[in-house]
Amino acid sequence: MTGGAGFIGSNIARALLHSGHKVVIVDDLSAGRRHNLPESAIFYHLDIRDGSGLEQIFKDQAIEFVSHQAARGDVRGSLLRPGEYVDVNIRGGVNILECCRKHAVRGISFASSGGCVYGEPDYVPTDENHPMQPRDPYGATKACFEIYLKTYSQLYGLGYTIFRYPNVYGPYQDPYGEAGVISIFAKAMLGGKPVTINGDGRQLRDFVFVDDVVRANLMTIERNANTTYNVGTGIGTDINTIFETLASVLSYKASALRAPAKEGEVSRSVLSSNRIRADWGWRPSIGLREGLERTVAFIREHEKD
Repeated sequence: MTGGAGFIGSNIARALLHSGHKVVIVDDLSAGRRHNLPESAIFYHLDIRDGSGLEQIFKDQAIEFVSHQAARGDVRGSLLRPGEYVDVNIRGGVNILECCRKHAVRGISFASSGGCVYGEPDYVPTDENHPMQPRDPYGATKACFEIYLKTYSQLYGLGYTIFRYPNVYGPYQDPYGEAGVISIFAKAMLGGKPVTINGDGRQLRDFVFVDDVVRANLMTIERNANTTYNVGTGIGTDINTIFETLASVLSYKASALRAPAKEGEVSRSVLSSNRIRADWGWRPSIGLREGLERTVAFIREHEKD
């Protein structure tokens, strides 16, 4: 799998290992953290733009299935460095597809972004039939690679599943830099530091706990859906509510600071998961309050890291 040292990828890797699978991780550690890596996984410190390096791994390890979680993943970064995002997210992704083609890999799952490929949606909850209309280079690269997956499936019979994630949160999410809002808020509150909300805080988001996303990814190992699935709750929660709920969990008394809205940010992103519920019986199992409590407990235990 790619991106296995990252937040979602490392959670998937641990679950795969627990299920008895051999896991080979490729990660350049540009965003992932080495201590996220499960000890029993085989790890290659490699950039997916290194086509020859990937080729050797596929030869040496007899890869059967690919979980592609690696990407440059920051909207603001993509506005500043669009070429880099094309290079990693598209050219690097095509390197993986070429290895899949040459080595008869039976399937690939891909971490796309429901929040970015739909852009500012025409309706919420947004289903998979909504047109892709990204508003930033990051979202554009995700949409482009989705098309590449479908093209390789048509040309070479490569099985695929595209997962469009909403705002995923939970253990192992990095609370530094451009991480998810929940981990950033929780880390600040635990340290007694001020919390800043960008914009008016009414931005509507679909927050799904990482364990639920992991379950969807494990389900695709045994099947190639050749389709696209939103992996969301269908419930919109605004950022002000996230702040208030976390403050309640942590008995945090300070008020939030306010800053200008971030460039390129959509006002609402809520994903309908009716398709994957109907096809696979998947549904989110962890409610927001429980998910926040579990996330806080993990950050508190590991904040020394």
